[in-house]
Amino acid sequence: MAHDLLLFAGPKIGSTWTLRAWLILKHYGIPFDEQLFDYNTDDGFARLKQESPSGWVPVLWHDGKPIWDTLSIAEYLNELFPEHQMWPSEPRARAVARSVAAEMHSSFGALRVEMPMIFGEKHTISPSDACKANIARIENMWTDCRAEFGADGPFLFGDFSIADAMYAPVVSRFRTYGVESDSASVTDYRNAIWNLPAMQAWGAGAISSADG
Repeated sequence: MAHDLLLFAGPKIGSTWTLRAWLILKHYGIPFDEQLFDYNTDDGFARLKQESPSGWVPVLWHDGKPIWDTLSIAEYLNELFPEHQMWPSEPRARAVARSVAAEMHSSFGALRVEMPMIFGEKHTISPSDACKANIARIENMWTDCRAEFGADGPFLFGDFSIADAMYAPVVSRFRTYGVESDSASVTDYRNAIWNLPAMQAWGAGAISSADG
């Protein structure tokens, strides 16, 4: 069945930005079609550049027009489907949710380089001090958000939100590289993200593509 929304996506094993947009669509039950691109090949990258203004994934096409960049896609979906309330309703919580989402969007360079997402795999590395600082900052944010806003559910702001989708690839990275936490709050949050049906569905796709 064709849908009005078409998501151009990267490989499930490693495309962190696609995972974020895909998770929002899947978790909220929004119908969409998906076109996968292997941007690691010259042919795949050339084809992607025909569909994405930025030349990168994800890009969401709706009514014949593209929306690119994961945060922009998330905001667009929130406006298209206000019934899902993808940001917290309380003003301070919403501002903090947007702040932590934007920080994930623009920061944590050492973590990105040293711990690339390889969904479902296990690897061992010796993280640099900069990467360790990234991990500590992320865990502190998770702890603070859960303490202030998470009383009504297992996610950063209680209910699942765009902010959680932004950190889903980090949960995968932490599992891959054996990053453990002494914080029960952090561990519970990681488990809540990992056990999301949409996250598990993504993982099944990653395994299938790796086997294929």
